[in-house]
Amino acid sequence: MIETIYIARHGFRMNWISDTWKSETGLPRDPPLAAFGVTQAQELAEYFLTLPEDQRPTAIFSSPYYRCLQTSKPVAKALGVSIYVEHGISEWYSPVTPKSGLHPRPGSAASLRPYFEEIDPAAWSSIWYPPRVGEDVAEVHTRAAGFLDAFIPEVERTRPGGRAHTRILLVSHAATVIALARALVGEPALPLRVGCCSLTEVVRKRDVIPILGGWEARLLADGAHLKEGASREWGFEDILIADGKVCGVSALRLCADGRQVVTDPGVAGTEQEKDDIVGPQVSLTSNL
Repeated sequence: MIETIYIARHGFRMNWISDTWKSETGLPRDPPLAAFGVTQAQELAEYFLTLPEDQRPTAIFSSPYYRCLQTSKPVAKALGVSIYVEHGISEWYSPVTPKSGLHPRPGSAASLRPYFEEIDPAAWSSIWYPPRVGEDVAEVHTRAAGFLDAFIPEVERTRPGGRAHTRILLVSHAATVIALARALVGEPALPLRVGCCSLTEVVRKRDVIPILGGWEARLLADGAHLKEGASREWGFEDILIADGKVCGVSALRLCADGRQVVTDPGVAGTEQEKDDIVGPQVSLTSNL
């Protein structure tokens, strides 16, 4: 049974300091880490090595985006564990602007292994796919809850790599990290700002059966293991309008019920593509 879940955000991104970055995989909106981010990822690995062996994660589940796999790599090498690619903890994209196409979706574990030999494409298949049409804030929280409800029993059932895992590491993105943490501890409005390579640690409550809300936090977006501390912190409040402008996003539309929804353009040239693999690929254990 999984007893401890560590959740890390990826390191500092190259596109935050340069407009001339290159996508290593050719996927749009998939920047690599900056040198500072690579250093942060190494510091994360060094932190796990300071823990007693019986407290270290024995499996890493990473978002398929390059920056998350780069962040996972030093930890995998340091601990001698595999990386399993999981689309369910992918980046959060807000709903696409109408008629602008779809958001990108990274490739399979097999297609990403040439870039990261630590990936084991045979022992795990993604159990959840976010919609390429994007999600509003409520929907990314629903995705995180549904994913966890399916994911934890699936890891316990299938034993990736042929072993039972009591401690795992998830490597994801700021919004997804927040939504995952909120679902695990059962606090939908938990105030949380997540910095690059910060670490959240939750432990399973004793004698608690439900997956959602059945965990307590030991660390929340903690950056104490990083020499320069937490950086580039982000929270959902950052998408709110300030001074009449939308912060960090491109557009805002009003739903029929009056809710404001952040929107982003899709990738040019994807207007005719179909969003045909969405949601859970395994059975859920609860009626969410």
